[in-house]
Amino acid sequence: MTEERKEYLYQYQKEKLKRVPLDLKKSDYENVAAAASEKGLSVNGYIKEAIWEKMEREKQK
Repeated sequence: MTEERKEYLYQYQKEKLKRVPLDLKKSDYENVAAAASEKGLSVNGYIKEAIWEKMEREKQK
């Protein structure tokens, strides 16, 4: 990867993304990772999907 590309990605992430640290017990992480794997998702993708699904359910209440 070129330095120019690295800089672009760094700037994009800085401007467009917000990191949200999440601490889990190792056993909880392993359960999440297994569930994500079963759905063919990354842990990150699985957690994001779960968040959006919860937000949608709460909108309907």
